[in-house]
Amino acid sequence: MTANISRNGRFPTSQNPITKYLGKNSKKVLRPLVALIVILVIWQIVCPPGSKGLPGPMQVIAETWNPYIINPLFDNGGTDKGLALQIFASLQRVAIGFSLSAIVGIALGILIGVNKLLYEALDPIFQVLRTIPPLAWLPISLAAFQQSNPSAIFVIFITAVWPIIINTTVGVQQLPQDYRNVSRVLQLSGPEYFFNILFPATVPYIFTGLRIGIGLSWLAIIAAEMLVGGVGIGFFIWDAYNNTLLSQIIVALVYVGVVGLLLDRLIVYIASIVVPAEQKQG
Repeated sequence: MTANISRNGRFPTSQNPITKYLGKNSKKVLRPLVALIVILVIWQIVCPPGSKGLPGPMQVIAETWNPYIINPLFDNGGTDKGLALQIFASLQRVAIGFSLSAIVGIALGILIGVNKLLYEALDPIFQVLRTIPPLAWLPISLAAFQQSNPSAIFVIFITAVWPIIINTTVGVQQLPQDYRNVSRVLQLSGPEYFFNILFPATVPYIFTGLRIGIGLSWLAIIAAEMLVGGVGIGFFIWDAYNNTLLSQIIVALVYVGVVGLLLDRLIVYIASIVVPAEQKQG
């Protein structure tokens, strides 16, 4: 059996994926890391140990290390759970609400985009409804569902659905006339026109709406959970505020920010797989 040998006579070594990534993206990693360290140092100087008001980073870590940092999965029953479990409960609500908004938003967006009469009738109404703050819908949802969990899911749905509808509608309306002419020449049936021309051309706009929608969903659930209570990162933050546990709030905000970024990156990654490269460039 022969082994591959590099030009310098040594056996090639497999590079660790993390090391390989850091080698290619050293500037992208190091610069934000340096900026973060500078921010933490300034924060620590402004809020030294023993000072009143906002705790410094060292105090935050000391007060939340056990169990919120080293044991985010602890469960003492009721609402006394680790931050990972609180985040998971919130993500479950977001998954349901956002999925419903995606289904309804894409379907309505396509329907309104292809029908000029529907567009002229509904677009002004949608433009008004989309400006209503998410929490303004909460009393309506509580009155309708009489339960906190469905109410929070409805708030997510009604918040995320508008950018999906609007972007999908724009995508349908931006379909080049040449595409429509080709479909007529080829005498494509309705389903063939939809799946081969209309929907593929609209996909980049749909993902733009989905990306905006997932961000709004995450913002809405945090605010809704502060009011409806129960297990969830929003209620955790509100409960910590009521008990003046600022360090717990700061750690929870870090979790919220990281999860929000990951959700956004997930939509971007799926779009990079689904949307053809030529459509992205166009």
